[in-house]
Amino acid sequence: MANETQTSTVGFDPEGPLPDGEAVVFDNVSKFYGEVLGINRVSLRLGPGITGLVGPNGSGKSTLMNLMTGLLHPTEGEIRVLGAPTNRPEQLFHHVGYLTQFDSFPATLSGYQFVYSYLRVHGHGHADADRLAWQAIDRVGLREAAERKMGGYSKGMRQRIRMAQALAHGPRVMVLDEPLNGLDPMARSEVIDIFKALAEDGCHVIISSHILHEVDMISDRVLLLSGGYVVAEGGVNDVREEMHERPIQVLLRCNKATEVAGALFAQEVAVEVSLHDDRQGVMVRTANAGDFYRFMNQLVLDKSLDIETISVADSDVRAVYAYLIENEGEGL
Repeated sequence: MANETQTSTVGFDPEGPLPDGEAVVFDNVSKFYGEVLGINRVSLRLGPGITGLVGPNGSGKSTLMNLMTGLLHPTEGEIRVLGAPTNRPEQLFHHVGYLTQFDSFPATLSGYQFVYSYLRVHGHGHADADRLAWQAIDRVGLREAAERKMGGYSKGMRQRIRMAQALAHGPRVMVLDEPLNGLDPMARSEVIDIFKALAEDGCHVIISSHILHEVDMISDRVLLLSGGYVVAEGGVNDVREEMHERPIQVLLRCNKATEVAGALFAQEVAVEVSLHDDRQGVMVRTANAGDFYRFMNQLVLDKSLDIETISVADSDVRAVYAYLIENEGEGL
């Protein structure tokens, strides 16, 4: 079994000014799957705003979120979400909305039916469920598509309607597992705007991702996880800006790949660009991910790009993550 003596403590102060009723609290929490470590002796106190959980697959992000939402129970320790214990789902889910990483949905239901039926199961009457469903749908900007079947939705639309379902009952804690995965730049921007609006309303927005710069750009705080431990807290911008010798690699597929490649070189936001044989894919290496994504958002508007996918290659994400973990004492 993994070493159980190490303790990860990030922002945890039992005597601090933020009471349990206003915080998500992990008090010396461990979770083991038999002999396999999920997370070990994690203590956290998370307040309102956007918190990013970052780490490669297997670092403990999903375990932390599943514990937070009561889908798993800790082997040791205690978790409280705005004062509610996670083993009381009827109390917990008054506070919590959960968007899982799995893009699963009933294809024959309309977006409205998907949100409305969840609210009915949640205990709302017809009139109340109808009102709250439309309110949530309007918040994610899908009223015009709400009566269409979800089977015809794009990836970005499905993500937004799932977001509407998660927030429809008015939770004060939103737990979002890889919510930006696979979204094109326009859909990504729209979803991020929703996160920011929720945070401005005082919501606790907790987002997981394996993409470091993405979470850092939108988060008030970032927690880095490694091997079941929270190893660091804070921003990664300072460290990332010093890593010009380790540019990240982004895979982009769109209808105007050649034009995109030329534009990236002209604006000096890429250090290397290569086209796929089918001329629909571009592999980009960039030392400044923020500038790259901002420039891509502008290209979408200026050149009417039809972007199929944009994603960071796992090997480079792992290299950046490993660098940060190795240097956590120097920059974080």
